[in-house]
Amino acid sequence: MKNIIKLFVVILIAGISMNSQAQTQKIGHIDFQALVGFMPGQDSINKALESFVGGLEAQLQAMQSELETKYGDYQASQSTMSEIIRQTKEKEIMDLQQRIEAFNQQAQYEIQNKQATLTQPLLLKAQKAIEAVAKENGFTYIINGNEQIILYAGGTDIMPLVKKKLGI
Repeated sequence: MKNIIKLFVVILIAGISMNSQAQTQKIGHIDFQALVGFMPGQDSINKALESFVGGLEAQLQAMQSELETKYGDYQASQSTMSEIIRQTKEKEIMDLQQRIEAFNQQAQYEIQNKQATLTQPLLLKAQKAIEAVAKENGFTYIINGNEQIILYAGGTDIMPLVKKKLGI
């Protein structure tokens, strides 16, 4: 009986201790994507990315034009071509189609890499500002408030504090 009472007291003390710890934790939330959208430098990143994408689109358009020209020439003179020339032209057209598809896939990969490279410094700056605000204001946790996994965001929105820290 004494052991049961001792166990009950230990559990009660542990529960009170955990409860008091949970009450002292300060939780905040912020919409990280919105913060990044407010930050200066976003316009220059968008312009650089648009320029990069424009160059890739121009190259893709040139390849598409070449394909259309070759296909048009093939159709116009197909009836007068010898078998070997017809096969060579068909292979040439199929090879160009494959090159266009490969270029398109590689371009998508390059666009994602370029975007990551351009935005990385901005994201790091935002992250450091959030960490500084959290430390200065005694927050234990900061949660990205725009994620759908949060069912309740009763913490303090630290967006104004982080914007002030960044001077925006």
